Amino acid sequence: MTYSIVALDRKTGELGVAVQSHYFQVGPVVPWAIAGVGAVATQSMVNVSFGPLGLDYLGAGYTAAQTLKALLAGDTQPEARQVSVVDAAGNVATHTGAKCIPAAGHLIGDAFSVQANLMEKDTVWGAMAEAFTSTHGHLAERMLAALDAAEAEGGDIRGKQSAAMLVVTGKPTGHSWEDRIIELRVEDARDPLQELRRLLHIKRAYLTDTEADQLEAAGDVAGAARKREEGVALAPEMHELAFWAGLQIAVNGELDRGCKLIARAVHVEPRWRETLNRLVASDRLQSDVAQAISERL
Repeated sequence: MTYSIVALDRKTGELGVAVQSHYFQVGPVVPWAIAGVGAVATQSMVNVSFGPLGLDYLGAGYTAAQTLKALLAGDTQPEARQVSVVDAAGNVATHTGAKCIPAAGHLIGDAFSVQANLMEKDTVWGAMAEAFTSTHGHLAERMLAALDAAEAEGGDIRGKQSAAMLVVTGKPTGHSWEDRIIELRVEDARDPLQELRRLLHIKRAYLTDTEADQLEAAGDVAGAARKREEGVALAPEMHELAFWAGLQIAVNGELDRGCKLIARAVHVEPRWRETLNRLVASDRLQSDVAQAISERL
């Protein structure tokens, strides 16, 4: 009793699933994806095994249509299931069983599908498709727009409770924990989509900070500092980002500018001062730099 979207971004190769439902912890149940393989959304009298099994079929070389056929052939209640599959080539296959609770249906577009059941109106999935195709930007934000559109059409007739989003990279590393670039879950909330949007906003800032880590590892400390400042600007409320950005700037020799950012974190949580000492103790920061920072805070 859920609405969701599965999609491939043809420009980036990213695959994703986004979902909202009046159901506690929808995140562990509906969305499944593996980079370079495909994505699955399983819902409506949900058969959770459709997620991992579907990815296994896709990984073995099945197309989306072949995967869907195999899943339904092995199920005892296909008429009660709703499941959608997109493969890494952008092929899509979706099934809405005849015994899914109305309003129930789906709509397949170019490299995406939207599906819903137990909705207030049968216009939900059409509104989702329109929002997804008319929104520009990252795949995650486009999928969130589709969820917003579903809710604007009345959404789940029972109300709302949880939401989730999973996006995997279009450049698989072979390390699944690295390839899941966005994995957000709102387990129980009065307004799950509002909370999902807040989490996505923060995630974008932390992704920027991860880019800074990569620049620093490559030896571009100045570029890393600039990238960290970008992360701070994206989510100024995240004082941890301000601390680490300020620390790198200070280590690079711009003590006053760096300390202004560190001070923002210390103002929110004074124990960040002690963190400087802990960094020195673990050989992560030179003691003279820590002392100079402390004197300016």
